[in-house]
Amino acid sequence: MNEFFSALAEHGFLQTALLAGLLASIGCGVIGTYVVVKRIAFIAGGIAHSVLGGMGAAIYYGFDPLAGALTAAILAALLIGWVRLAWQAQEDTMIGALWAIGMAIGILFISKTPGYQSDLMSYLFGNILLVPEKSLWFMAALDTLLLIIVGAYHRQFLAVVFDEEFARLRGVPVTFFYLLLLVLVAVTVVLMIQVVGLILVLALLTLPAAVAGHYVHSIGRMMLLATLLGGAISLSGLAISYGPDLPAGPTIILLAGAVYVVSALVTRALAHHRVRASLQPEKADDHY
Repeated sequence: MNEFFSALAEHGFLQTALLAGLLASIGCGVIGTYVVVKRIAFIAGGIAHSVLGGMGAAIYYGFDPLAGALTAAILAALLIGWVRLAWQAQEDTMIGALWAIGMAIGILFISKTPGYQSDLMSYLFGNILLVPEKSLWFMAALDTLLLIIVGAYHRQFLAVVFDEEFARLRGVPVTFFYLLLLVLVAVTVVLMIQVVGLILVLALLTLPAAVAGHYVHSIGRMMLLATLLGGAISLSGLAISYGPDLPAGPTIILLAGAVYVVSALVTRALAHHRVRASLQPEKADDHY
């Protein structure tokens, strides 16, 4: 661990990687909270895996793969949202089909692109150590966009997340804000692709928010705690992976998974203890 912090002070690529992890954590904490509370992780996964089609097409035609990823993610979010609203009975089947189709389109474009696309492999599996400095500005811009929209429409998002029918009765345009929420999920997916890759992005999107939900029940506090947890997990994952020269993205995800499992076990044990404690006086009364 000391070796990592010494290297962090000397090497610019580690500083860039850390900043990328912290910027991704902001999107994870804010949008991941909505995903966990609304229970749309499967939809978020469909959006994430549809991104490969846009990235493959962008590289094939000579465009920036992140631009292709953002375009494909937003289109997938709108399409999946429309499918969910129009065909709720077949929602899971349709999302699974779109998930597979997006991946297949991406693979076809990749197979027709001359040469070995090492950058695309890093987008698939994540390589936070290779994030270029210019991408930090892109990530910061996406974070700013997310925070502005969430700050402006937080109350409407809360209404949609907790009770769509009640929101409709109150005059909230539920369809618009539901689709906007999915677009924000799409933006967050693109934000995290360079850190952990699109294959692992769903874990980082949901696990810090899920852990935060064990301890706080206010959406605002949950967002803040999830953001802090995401930043701490990214920093710790980088530090753990540095010495043994492990892939940083999977290490970050494994650490997030371990934190979630430990938190779930601790929370369950504490809840069980509280139940036993609350039953103790009743047993005493029965004895006398």
